[in-house]
Amino acid sequence: MAANDYRAYLRNHIDMEEAPARAPHTGSTHRALIFGTLAVMALLQVASSVAILLHLTGYLREVDLASPQQSPNEEMHSETLIGDQMNSSTKDKTKKVPSAHLPIKTPIDLLPNENGLTQIAWDGMKAENLKRMKYKDNRIIVDSPGYYYVYAKTCFRYHEIHSSEKVNISNIELGQYIYHEKHSRSEPPTVLAKSSGTPEWNIKKYNKYCMEQGRGVRLEKDDRIYVKVSNAQLLDPAVEET
Repeated sequence: MAANDYRAYLRNHIDMEEAPARAPHTGSTHRALIFGTLAVMALLQVASSVAILLHLTGYLREVDLASPQQSPNEEMHSETLIGDQMNSSTKDKTKKVPSAHLPIKTPIDLLPNENGLTQIAWDGMKAENLKRMKYKDNRIIVDSPGYYYVYAKTCFRYHEIHSSEKVNISNIELGQYIYHEKHSRSEPPTVLAKSSGTPEWNIKKYNKYCMEQGRGVRLEKDDRIYVKVSNAQLLDPAVEET
């Protein structure tokens, strides 16, 4: 029994002496692994930095191997097609906008209908002057509902021929009235705009006096627009004027 205890004592003593020697060996192994990991990370960092630098300086370019690059002529052709499509869409929108631009119709009917006013007859025979609009009975007829800008210009002129006819125009008042007639016709026409004035004529020379006015208004389908003037005998028959 004593011999066994002595052997156990010796074994424990030897293990205690060997333990300090093993500890330093394990610590050195961990340090080597840490240094190796740091070295690999440093190399990766350097490689990524070099790659970024080359990319920024233009030495590395991404090449799409799936599709061939376009030549300058092909790129120019594509831009031209896009421009043509934009122009065509703009033209289509312009064609779709309702409009009516009608000159005065000659000879002028000088018969006043009411309150001394004469309704102007327009030349609606030219189809290019009517786009998505109609013209009938001296009235412009709306085909599409929406907001419109209604504009009218009326020119009057005086020359020596009126002097020979002894027409007194010293205090004559000229007027222009734009009327809106609703499609239901249950209400009387309303005046959208009016203008009047007494010009100072120079009887010895050619004289001209113009009135122009306009405004925006909401118009429904089949609504009508027409213009009346006073003293229609002084209307300028030139189609480019009224």
